[in-house]
Amino acid sequence: MRLAIMGAGGRMGRELIRMVHETEGCEVAGAAERPGSPLTGKDAGEVAGVGHIGVPIVADALPLFTHIEGVLDFTTPAASLETAALAAQARIVHVIGTTGFAAEDQASIEAAARHATIVKSGNMSLGVNLLAALVEQAARALPPSFDIEILEIHHKHKVDAPSGTALLLGEAAAKGRGIALAENCVRTRDGHTGERPGGAIGFASLRGGSVVGEHTVYIAGAGERLELTHSAQDRQIFARGAVAAALWAQGRGPGLFSMRDVLGIA
Repeated sequence: MRLAIMGAGGRMGRELIRMVHETEGCEVAGAAERPGSPLTGKDAGEVAGVGHIGVPIVADALPLFTHIEGVLDFTTPAASLETAALAAQARIVHVIGTTGFAAEDQASIEAAARHATIVKSGNMSLGVNLLAALVEQAARALPPSFDIEILEIHHKHKVDAPSGTALLLGEAAAKGRGIALAENCVRTRDGHTGERPGGAIGFASLRGGSVVGEHTVYIAGAGERLELTHSAQDRQIFARGAVAAALWAQGRGPGLFSMRDVLGIA
């Protein structure tokens, strides 16, 4: 499968290049960076540390869409929306691991998915997506008197909060409860807040150091507490999941899918 990597010079971009290069049945067929990047023109393999592969990093991604079958995208919301439009025109696979989208961005992604095969997830880790399924099941099984809180910690360079993964887990909990997350979430607490609202799903975000990502869902009742945790120790897990998603999507028709579809637990 001929794959292009957006944001090829970033931390995740380099991981994706390495993973695609090492995965049987896949080929790094393109690499792009933002205009003005000092990496433009450099060999993508050399930037990623796998040696020369003959694929230069380009600033204009448009020509890549004439010869690729899929694109892996861990960039910014604005860049991902542009890539989704290009993937729709080319009618190819678009794997979106970008987080921080605004609510109104969803309509643009759904429109692109009428022509492209899009797999979008706040976290591409296979383990996290299994965790989300378990959170949904627990939230459905336990009564509303059990309070749900989600704690996440990431490296100091992360720019969005709560993390896309935390929101993914929150959506899973809300689905299990049969409620809308947007109307039942608490993202900040400061000062005299009063008692915790019944049925709310709370979020807390920590930032520091080089933490790849840790998420814990607390489901707390009277006299007992359930903790469901995932700890990411290497960015390879996200790259591995993204490549698995691309291979799963190859040959499928247009649509908007999640990693749960990839895992067969949708």
